[in-house]
Amino acid sequence: MPFSHPAWRRMARGLATVLLWAGAVTITPATEPPLTLKAAVRRGVEQAPLMTARDADMDASREEAMRAGRLPDPSLTFGVANFPVTAPGAFSLRSDPTTTRNIGVTQDIPSRAARDAERQLANAQIDAAAANRVATAQTVQERIADAWIGVWVAERERNLLRELRSEGDLAVRLTEARLRGGAGSATDALAARAEVATLENRLAGADADLAAAQASLQRWVGSSAVTLAEAPDFGRLPVAPGSLEQSIDQQAPMQAWAAREQVAQAALDQARAARHPDWSVSAIYGKRAPGLSDMVMLQVGVSLPLFTRNRQDRGISARQAQRDAVQADHEDARRAQREAVARTVAAWQGWGRQIERDQRILLPLDRDRAKTALASYGGGGSFQPWLEARRAEIEQRLAYVDALAARARLWAALAYLLPHHDSVRELPR
Repeated sequence: MPFSHPAWRRMARGLATVLLWAGAVTITPATEPPLTLKAAVRRGVEQAPLMTARDADMDASREEAMRAGRLPDPSLTFGVANFPVTAPGAFSLRSDPTTTRNIGVTQDIPSRAARDAERQLANAQIDAAAANRVATAQTVQERIADAWIGVWVAERERNLLRELRSEGDLAVRLTEARLRGGAGSATDALAARAEVATLENRLAGADADLAAAQASLQRWVGSSAVTLAEAPDFGRLPVAPGSLEQSIDQQAPMQAWAAREQVAQAALDQARAARHPDWSVSAIYGKRAPGLSDMVMLQVGVSLPLFTRNRQDRGISARQAQRDAVQADHEDARRAQREAVARTVAAWQGWGRQIERDQRILLPLDRDRAKTALASYGGGGSFQPWLEARRAEIEQRLAYVDALAARARLWAALAYLLPHHDSVRELPR
């Protein structure tokens, strides 16, 4: 059968259709599922360079702890003893039988108390690095949640403003219809068009705010044009407010203070250890002239902290004062944190009451007022009441969005105060 036969042409067209369909299926990109707040926080923490930096700090602290409390490196000594420099036999290693060529090793041995204090300080620094990591994780979580909330708020604002578009178009049609019928005013028609244009400006601003919020979220999650899932209930905290006020010391910002106290106490113990004597051991081998026996010398040295009043005791007093200062600062930070939590909870509850009042009373009233004013105008009334109702409704909706944003951000500030095990990875020592 020739290739120009209709059957061949039908088969070719069918094969081309199949190939095109397969190619389309192959290159169609998979759409990302909507991004929840929890998933955004988890992904952002995993990718955050700040967390990588804190992990490196933890590694550095552990490496330092591995060498803490170990003996210092020994010292190699070599030289000449009893070397003549005047005649007779000046500058000769063989002219005087007492001349020896020495080589030796010296090992310093700090006191056990000093080495134990050094290990305690290193372990305290590990705890400080871990506490700093927890605090950084809380900061990163809150900033990611703030970015996610920024996108959510911008979408809510845009949607609330878009809902008013149809009514503005209806007002334009009504004013133009009344103007054509001779019962309307050109001023009303122009005012209606201006109101529509003003709304479009607000929508353009909302779109710009949404793009900026998307860029902020993209910094953390690495995806552009993210589609958000349904928001969590910002009217309910994952931890009861009473529990937050009773768990001040367990909250992420406060964990660093306990570690600072440990470091200060370890520094004090190290200063106290300076009152204990340190030791040293030396072994020296001396080679003499031929025919004479070689010599070996062993020495043991010990430091004598006899006059501690203006030396070690001063250091102990300084470290004691520093520890007391850290403890006082810790208590002040505890009170400040308790105050901050109480104020944040009160503000979050206040915004919640305002949002509930907006949803139940103010927003429906403004909507009914605008609809009634426009219906009255359609029945022959004045146009000015609708303009006033329209502007009041827009302002009320924007205020409602601001209240949603404020409550959501306060919710995030409280929700991430206690460390989350799914986002704060435990690192072994």
